[in-house]
Amino acid sequence: MSTSTVAKPQAPKPARGRRRISLPVLLLLVAGLLVLVSVVRLITDANGITSTGQMSTALRLAVPIGLAGLGGLWAERAGVVNIGLEGMMILGTWFGAWAGFQWGPWSGVAFGIIGGALGGLLHAIVTVTFNVNHIVSGVAINILALGATRYLSTFAFEGEEGGTSKQSPPVDSLGTFDIPGLSDWLQTLNGKHWFLVSDLAGLVGGIFTNLSPLTVVAVALVPLTWWVLWRTSFGLRLRSCGENPVAAESLGVNVYKYKYLAVVISGGFAGLGGAFLSLVASNIYLEGQTGGRGYIGLAAMIFGNWMPGGLALGAGLFGYTDSLKLRGGGTNVHALLLLLALLLIIGAAYLVWKKRYVHAAVTTLIGVLVFLWYTTTNEVPNQVVTATPYVVTLLVLALSAQRLRMPKADGMPYRRGQGK
Repeated sequence: MSTSTVAKPQAPKPARGRRRISLPVLLLLVAGLLVLVSVVRLITDANGITSTGQMSTALRLAVPIGLAGLGGLWAERAGVVNIGLEGMMILGTWFGAWAGFQWGPWSGVAFGIIGGALGGLLHAIVTVTFNVNHIVSGVAINILALGATRYLSTFAFEGEEGGTSKQSPPVDSLGTFDIPGLSDWLQTLNGKHWFLVSDLAGLVGGIFTNLSPLTVVAVALVPLTWWVLWRTSFGLRLRSCGENPVAAESLGVNVYKYKYLAVVISGGFAGLGGAFLSLVASNIYLEGQTGGRGYIGLAAMIFGNWMPGGLALGAGLFGYTDSLKLRGGGTNVHALLLLLALLLIIGAAYLVWKKRYVHAAVTTLIGVLVFLWYTTTNEVPNQVVTATPYVVTLLVLALSAQRLRMPKADGMPYRRGQGK
């Protein structure tokens, strides 16, 4: 018997992954950004960038984006890519205004959800049952929703007072409210224009001022989604369908059922976002009023790394940039050019610390160019203000792309029993 020793094979070292940002670090980054914004406000005297009205408007504009993003989150966590969010929002706007005009705004909310859910059901039938490419199905639903709502409007709205083939008659409002005492105090504090304190008061005051009941419902849906998907057995089964449907099926999970449920719920969320636009944001249905918010909601979901909290931050960012064109757009966006220049310089310093010198040089050059743009102008054109939300969407996706981790089976075809 040989006594020679055999070297034991060493286990391969795990691949190095990117570290996740912890909550304390994230809070520290947010605090640092708030300080930087306050400094920019004092330098530029653009008090509107952190005013209570600006933040309230940003929240109202962030809600439909966030609801569309939540819809995308539910579908993609079950493995179905939902490009059709825009079309489902369109259905929500139409059904919400139609039912709201007939029976009142809360009926409009219910029918908006149903309209979006019908779009989700169609997407589920096409992608889950017939295994059609998810992107093709989503684009088809977007086109179908545009045509269907135009056709239905000719019957439902033409002939009514204020109604045409492109818009509905006015719908009764759900109303708004403030938090008594707290809202007024925060607005007063914001009006003092003190360093940091007034900016924080404006941020918090916007959450408690001019609120719609539907806004409260929408905000509550974010933690509710997290709890259902990450703290219940139902959510675990649903997410397993988006990670490994074959393994989920082997454990007795009805993958088709969970995919159907997820996509129908996804459509319901998008429809609720559409109903918010026609019942809260404008109290009327207008053709094209979604304005690509379904796509921006999808971008917010991707920016949030398929997590509800990150999605909410992305929706808030896009809602804020969208609100700039409604409140002092040219002046406020011009002030934010200075903020962008400072962020780029700080980013360049971080890249130098990481010894990524080429990236640091490019970032510094862009920062200098943005600073020159700020110093040589007094206001940006309205076209730039209008394009700001979409430019921010592209920039955020480009900068965050390396930290993303989508569900493993997202968008992949699946047939029942294919693992056998």
